Amino acid sequence: MPALCRDCLTDFERGNRCPSCRSARVISHPELMTLSIAHMDCDAFYASVEKRDNPTLADKPVIIGGGRRGVVSTACYVARIKGVRSAMPMFQALKLCPDAVVIKPRMSAYVDASKAVKAMMLELTPAIEPLSLDEAFMDLRGTQRLHGAPPAVMLARLIKRMRSEVGITGSIGLSHNKFLAKVASDLDKPHGFSVIGQAETHEFLAGKTVRMIWGVGPAAQASLEKVGIRSFDDLLRWDKADLVARFGGTGERLFHIARGEDFRQVSAHAPMKSISKETTFNTDTSDLDILDGHIWRLSEQVADRAKAKELAGRVVTLKLKRANFTQITRRISLREPTQMTDRVYREARALFDALGDQGPYRLIGTGLSELSKADVADLSGDLLDPDAERRSKTERATDKIRARFGSDAIVKGRSLR
Repeated sequence: MPALCRDCLTDFERGNRCPSCRSARVISHPELMTLSIAHMDCDAFYASVEKRDNPTLADKPVIIGGGRRGVVSTACYVARIKGVRSAMPMFQALKLCPDAVVIKPRMSAYVDASKAVKAMMLELTPAIEPLSLDEAFMDLRGTQRLHGAPPAVMLARLIKRMRSEVGITGSIGLSHNKFLAKVASDLDKPHGFSVIGQAETHEFLAGKTVRMIWGVGPAAQASLEKVGIRSFDDLLRWDKADLVARFGGTGERLFHIARGEDFRQVSAHAPMKSISKETTFNTDTSDLDILDGHIWRLSEQVADRAKAKELAGRVVTLKLKRANFTQITRRISLREPTQMTDRVYREARALFDALGDQGPYRLIGTGLSELSKADVADLSGDLLDPDAERRSKTERATDKIRARFGSDAIVKGRSLR
């Protein structure tokens, strides 16, 4: 059975230890040297960058996120052992892990690390499909002749380079399609390398919950459970026509996924569709000052990410969830794309004001969509607002100061609400 040492990259036949360096970090699988669709996922990415830049945090629980009313963006594995998870309300995370070090996101540092990792991936293959700053699909078919080594060896080399040159770790999933590659990358985190071969696909999926399917969240799971579908075994009992009749185009995808089939190609040109941020409150609220403060902070985070990605959006979105879990979404299309916090905030606040008194709310979010390159953003300003250009110049100057002296160098008063 083919085996590979993840430390010295020696490939050999069968064994639990590398014959060259005696490392136990060995991956072995019958199809190891023939599979070529991979998913790479950085481990606790934001927290890893913070620990890299501040070694005193190495053994401490680190949470990236906002204040007590915010949510967790990322938690390091020390904090995850205590039960902290992404998207968890901050008050709950701190109750589980009161000694955690909480750090506000530094998007510019994360973007720089992401660019460094992507450059390494591009040396392996041009067929890269980023899903976010910290994860991407790769199609390495046909690259063995170029690199003189199978994809598995090149992927192990990539992870070694990420650790030594960028200072972060990642986990690899290797399989014969995108769905299974993404599933595999979650099997052995952190700093893992997992393989799901074609021959074992049906056996691997047997009995697994449908929550394993990318895109099936709590709402979709509830819809499936209403018709008795809880596992892959349940899905296999449905005909394609019945699934399509019940779930539309999603039904056809479910039919194929149940059989371990995914015909989607790794697309190097798949664009980012939107940028959004949201927060869940500790206590449901109708307090206008509190809600306004959150609209500003969320707009600032959306704008910061748009600037870091050199993108702008023409549609501003406001999302609210009431105490009874019903959701409100409102959008407005702008004359030209924007990446400015001030513009996102003002449009989102106007959408909020137009709703009237429909609270209390348990969640609020803002977003940008219909994204384009930043060079077409904010060109003509707002003709109905003569002060818009002045505020825009002030924001650009503020961005430069924050980039040099840290995100807390200048803080808006409304962000403290």
